[in-house]
Amino acid sequence: MSKSLIEMLPDVISHGKREVEKISQCLKISMETNEYILPAEKNDKNTNWFNRLIHGDNLFAMRALLNGDSDTGLPSLRGKIDLIYIDPPFDSKADYQRKITLPDGDVETITLKQFAYSDIWVDGTIGYLKMLYPRLVLMKELLSECGSIYVHCDWHAGHYLKIILDDIFGKENFVNEIVWSYKSGGVSKNTFARKHDTIFFYKKNPDKAIFNVLKEKSYNRGLKPYRFKGVEEFEDDFGWYTLVNCKDVWDIDMVGRSSGERVDYATQKPEKLLERIIMASTYSDSIVADFFGGSGTTAVVAEKLGRRWITSDVGWPSCVIMRKRLIDIPECRPFICNSINKDYSLDRMPQICDNNSFPKLAVKKPTVTRAYDDTHETLNIELDNYLLPDNLPLDTKSNTVVQKIMKKSPLDMVEYWSVDPDYNGQNFRSIWQNYRGNTRKGKNSLRVIHDAHIVVQKTHRPRKICIKAIDIFGFESMTVLDLP
Repeated sequence: MSKSLIEMLPDVISHGKREVEKISQCLKISMETNEYILPAEKNDKNTNWFNRLIHGDNLFAMRALLNGDSDTGLPSLRGKIDLIYIDPPFDSKADYQRKITLPDGDVETITLKQFAYSDIWVDGTIGYLKMLYPRLVLMKELLSECGSIYVHCDWHAGHYLKIILDDIFGKENFVNEIVWSYKSGGVSKNTFARKHDTIFFYKKNPDKAIFNVLKEKSYNRGLKPYRFKGVEEFEDDFGWYTLVNCKDVWDIDMVGRSSGERVDYATQKPEKLLERIIMASTYSDSIVADFFGGSGTTAVVAEKLGRRWITSDVGWPSCVIMRKRLIDIPECRPFICNSINKDYSLDRMPQICDNNSFPKLAVKKPTVTRAYDDTHETLNIELDNYLLPDNLPLDTKSNTVVQKIMKKSPLDMVEYWSVDPDYNGQNFRSIWQNYRGNTRKGKNSLRVIHDAHIVVQKTHRPRKICIKAIDIFGFESMTVLDLP
């Protein structure tokens, strides 16, 4: 007779502790800096902190953060992070796909489906819990004494996950089971409509933890206000209300199809949800982390609220989406794109390709066409061609479609490109970026612009220009050109 899930939980814990011990011995795990992104062409010379977007398995990413990153001046973050929110897979036993819409000429479009991530686990729910246990232990090590963790889940495995969280963070440190209710999804003929997720909230040290009391509106459904002594009342379009402490049931709608937030990521969460969590459990100088970054909502909200942030994801589609969302924030602060060093990279992750391998980005010779003023000039860079590798992660039908588009307009494969006009041969410092949907509207929004006009400081020495591109499949290419 096979064991029940309850009987197997001790195996999850013992396996998780072995994994933690194993990863703790990997002192050589470090991060490689792929790109410094300066969205508003800001000077970052005096910046002593860079927000970080890390591409790689979060088990290795967290170990690297515990080690610190001497190349960029990052000390060990053990006990430094005030808030961790994670929205991991839910053990839904499903694969998730990403839709890629491509232009087919000037009128038609084609939509491809590509694998994004899997929520199917060897050994089922036990395998899922074994994946999470060591990661949650590392998160505890990263949390500060005034830190909190919010773990987002649903009915699939939430009750088992609560037991795991009690074991790691302490049942006495449990604070709330937050119910996030929403209107969309969950319709069935055989069940009550599933219209909520669960968020487990723990404090590392309840006596020291940050908690800012938030207020919400409580409406009087009658025709007259309460008129209670000492209770301040207000009125808006919905009626009379008082302000009360926020409850543990949150009515926040999903991201709508027409919402400006929507980035077509299957498990995207609304900004209002993360705004409430970040406002409740951080100070203005706190570090916020999300190690299952997904669509990037945590980092985006943290950036808008002026918090420091770290986010990571093993999926390159996620990392591309997050990078684009962050760049699109007005006055976004500089941030670093990291990856885990190659010894700990996963084989399925697309790799950076140089000029001697595919894919290959061809760029016309840059020119300086006009003087901007006595100290600046305008640098003109134009993309010329793009070649894809042969082993695309597509089925035969989709591959045929892509090859058709490649013959017509190969640059339509470029998802994102950026420029470092003064490349030093080591650190790529992106001061100009463009991606699909960033500066064009309608059908043209499915294409990047092909030319960049960048204002740079005049120099009397030869200029080395580096151009990076990421295509719709996540492959990166880099081209270095010299300008006399």
